[in-house]
Amino acid sequence: MSKNASFFMPGVSLFGANVLSELADRVTALGGVKPLIVTDQGMTQMGYTKQITDLLEAASIKYAVFDETVPNPTDTNVEQGVAAYQDNQCDMLISLGGGSAHDCCKAVGLLVANGGSIADYEGVDQLKKALPPYIAINTTAGTASELTRFTIITNTSNHVKMAIVDWRVTPDLAINDPLLMMKMPPSLTAATGMDALTHAVEAYVSTDANPITDAVALQAMRLIAKYLRVAVARGDDLEARDRMAYAQYLAGMAFNNAGLGHVHAMSHQLGGMYNLPHGVCNALLLPHVCEANLMAAQERYADIAEALGENTYGMSVREAAEMAVVAIRCLSEDVGIPSRLSELGVKDEDIETMVKHAQEDVCAVTNPRRLNDKEVAAIFRAAM
Repeated sequence: MSKNASFFMPGVSLFGANVLSELADRVTALGGVKPLIVTDQGMTQMGYTKQITDLLEAASIKYAVFDETVPNPTDTNVEQGVAAYQDNQCDMLISLGGGSAHDCCKAVGLLVANGGSIADYEGVDQLKKALPPYIAINTTAGTASELTRFTIITNTSNHVKMAIVDWRVTPDLAINDPLLMMKMPPSLTAATGMDALTHAVEAYVSTDANPITDAVALQAMRLIAKYLRVAVARGDDLEARDRMAYAQYLAGMAFNNAGLGHVHAMSHQLGGMYNLPHGVCNALLLPHVCEANLMAAQERYADIAEALGENTYGMSVREAAEMAVVAIRCLSEDVGIPSRLSELGVKDEDIETMVKHAQEDVCAVTNPRRLNDKEVAAIFRAAM
């Protein structure tokens, strides 16, 4: 008997070159009078923030800017954003950037609407009230945070990344304009692309997968296999940027509704403990977690191998499943992802603590195989 399923995504999503030009009209349509733009210093220095403010000014829309978002945003960072929203008497939100900006903005919005501290909302569906009207403008092709009901915030008291999952966190409007992604450096393109691949793979083997999430996850994998290398090698290739924007969105649709697995449960601990790039952590852990999960989802991993372009004709299901791991490792190596966690400063002495928190992470719930503490620790060490 199949499970009941829910499906969450923004009410409207815009794709394609120059769709950003619709921003002011969309702000007005959502009833916004004075949005707070949540972004980071990098976006401001590269001129992206000014692109947004110019569009708003041309339409005589007032605004305020909070460009102090940090990578792997913290509870303290969120509180600063809340103060900016309240001090400037804003009534809606616009996030600009990648996962960190969107996560910070979502957390600002949920606190503005619900009060308390961000730690109060860790877990699934803990909110009581919806966020203010919210537009998410994406500049990377990986996190899919511009469409999801997830926000990930680091708790500064224990260095744990808190996963907050609530349908009310979903943005009202998502904008994916590939022209905003053309300047992404190769390393960031690679990391965010592998993040998207991890979303698709984990969603496809999730215990909560369904026919809709299966379809979008597999298509995301096909696009990533075809276009990620091109986007890394030639960042000004508009077709590659456009297709990677679609790929990461499809992967986001998949995991936003099917959930994730132990790659993310473990990656969150690396980000919280060492403030490491999320996509790089995912890429390093993905093949190792896949190997641990193979016994529980061989047919699914065989499908993944085919989606990633491997010829599995004549192979047994087990052999085809193993080719999925080969394909993932090959792609990761081609786009320049580091090969070992130890290269990033991860220490064996912290593994026990990270295992404990990974096992408590909400993402671990839908992993296809139940992994005990010893098995999770072995995966960390295999990736060292």
